[in-house]
Amino acid sequence: MAKMVHSCIRVLDDAKSIAWYKAAFDLDVADQLDFETFRLTYLSNARTGFELELTVNKERTAPYDLGDGYGHLAVVVDSADAHHAAMSQQGLEVGDLVDFAPGGTLVARFFFATDPDGYKIEVIQRGGRFV
Repeated sequence: MAKMVHSCIRVLDDAKSIAWYKAAFDLDVADQLDFETFRLTYLSNARTGFELELTVNKERTAPYDLGDGYGHLAVVVDSADAHHAAMSQQGLEVGDLVDFAPGGTLVARFFFATDPDGYKIEVIQRGGRFV
């Protein structure tokens, strides 16, 4: 049986991204591997064994083209409202809170936050299938 362990995103400034993910989701550096042309930083916290890998290609100066797909990371929080307010107070870019209720049944309460490289992170309130 396979176990998912991390997902990678490419960033221009890992120090800036590390600070953002710490402020947004209390993720800390679990490990960092520095090579001649690139650096890998693994972020995690005590609530999950899953890690976010930040990859810096040292000679790159232009932002990455994120494309027109709708790939994203998602995190679960106890209260979408409280997390939205906290992120807003820190000056982090957040979208509107959304109640996703097709057919009148609430499936999820969520919002999207945008990290320093333009990646969209879905922040979902804990409940239902999102525990």
